[in-house]
This record gives sequence, structure tokens and C-alpha cells, in this order.
Amino acid sequence: MTHQAPVLDGTHKLLTVGYLESLALVERLHRLLLDVIKDEFERLGLLEINAVQALLLFNIGDNEVTAGELKSRGYYQGSNVSYNLKKLVELGYMHHQRSELDRRSVRVRLTEKGRRVRALLKDLFTRHAEVLLRKAIIDPAGMEEVNHALKRLERFWTDQIRYIY
Repeated sequence: MTHQAPVLDGTHKLLTVGYLESLALVERLHRLLLDVIKDEFERLGLLEINAVQALLLFNIGDNEVTAGELKSRGYYQGSNVSYNLKKLVELGYMHHQRSELDRRSVRVRLTEKGRRVRALLKDLFTRHAEVLLRKAIIDPAGMEEVNHALKRLERFWTDQIRYIY
């Protein structure tokens, strides 16, 4: 049995081209975000953590979570969560504590040092939003539209993982 590619009409071809462009953009945007964070930290002389670790701190915020929750809640995009958590604990950015109920489970939360990094990123992202608005790059309605489309893609990909389609 051979697998044949579906025959695509003009609408399907346009959507496929657009979808492939969106995939490339999402990937590039994530890498660029990490570069923006790295550049900001270099400017500030904060060199002991990397951009992925900083974004992890930002996304955890005031929550106390397990490593498993980091992935399931979408706080962490990366393959080596345990390494990054261990490093952040060693450097004093996070507290960790074994769960009373399940000794295999470790809960983590930010220390004051971690909250300071989170505040740096929040300030950076706030400045970005102000520039986006001031330079009319995107307005709140446009951002809402982008976010809505991205959430639909997220839901579609989640369904793909769960074999719904």
C-alpha cells in the first residue's frame, strides 16, 4: 500500500502555504524572543542564567508547581526541564521542596532573586508593548486577533497529540 498525497485545490494550496509560513514564523519568533532576553541580560550584566531559564522564571511567577505541571500548563518549552530547575535552585533563583504526599514529587517556587528576574522581564515586555502601540506596529485589537488565531492553532495541535483528528 502506497501513501498518496491528497489532491489540493487552490484554497487548500493557499492554506498549506500559509500554514507552513506560520510554522516557520512561530519557530523564528520563539528563537528571537530568546535572543531579545539574552541581549537584555547582557546589557544588564546578568550572565549566570540563560534566556530559557529566565523565561521559565517569568512563566512560573507566583505559582508553586511541579516539573510535570510546568510542561502540562505550558510554562516550559524545552527538553531539559530537570537540568534547568536544578541549575536555578543551585543559583538561588528557586526554592524546591519535596511533596509531603508524594516524596517523588518536588514543588518549586521563585525566591526573591527569581522574582527580581521575573520583574526585569515584565518591565522589558511592558516596554515592548508601549513601543508597539506608540509606533502603531499593532494595536490591542490586532494583538487580540493574533492571540485568538494562535490559540486556535494551539487547540488544533493539542487535538493532534490526542489523536482527535
